[in-house]
Amino acid sequence: MSGPDGDDLRFVALNCTLKPGPEASSTDVLLDAITGELETFGYTGETIRVVDRGVAHGVTADEGDGDGWPAVRRQILESHVLVLGTPIWMGHPSSVAQQVLERLDAFLGETDDRGQLATVDRVALVAVVGNEDGAHHVGAELYQGLSDVGFTLPPGAMAYWVGEAMGSTDLKDLDAIPEKTMDQARTMVANAAHLVTHLSGVGPYPTLE
Repeated sequence: MSGPDGDDLRFVALNCTLKPGPEASSTDVLLDAITGELETFGYTGETIRVVDRGVAHGVTADEGDGDGWPAVRRQILESHVLVLGTPIWMGHPSSVAQQVLERLDAFLGETDDRGQLATVDRVALVAVVGNEDGAHHVGAELYQGLSDVGFTLPPGAMAYWVGEAMGSTDLKDLDAIPEKTMDQARTMVANAAHLVTHLSGVGPYPTLE
């Protein structure tokens, strides 16, 4: 299946868990549900566990030898949808999610032939998991960063699950993702797919004077 611009519909999902693979990750569980919904709209793509890619600290597009970010960045630019997934740690996005935002910052210095940021016309979604309240705060931090570097967020652009305060149950421990969380995932993916249709063909962002 192809998008309105003739390209295959693509997504990339970034799992910002602190756990290296193949250790089980609740963030992966939620991202799998979201990307599964994207696949029903004809999207294909990959979920990347950022800690396994050797991403260097910094704020440039390429921090030199051994930096795994340029390959991740290339997949972002080749995709219509970016899904950014993070666990909650001490009420905030994980340090890996913060690192991703810092690397995305390099897009602020790049524009296309319209004078728009290189990421414009791409859609971003957020996935958050944790064992304490704070999903809306974490979403707000990620929304701001993603918007700043050029992504467009559809209505209801976050799906999340949080367990009982000070509890020990993770999303990966449940038999199934709760229906309320799945409803959020379905809604945001449907809105994202609709938005991509417009940004890719019908109504991309304008050329700036």
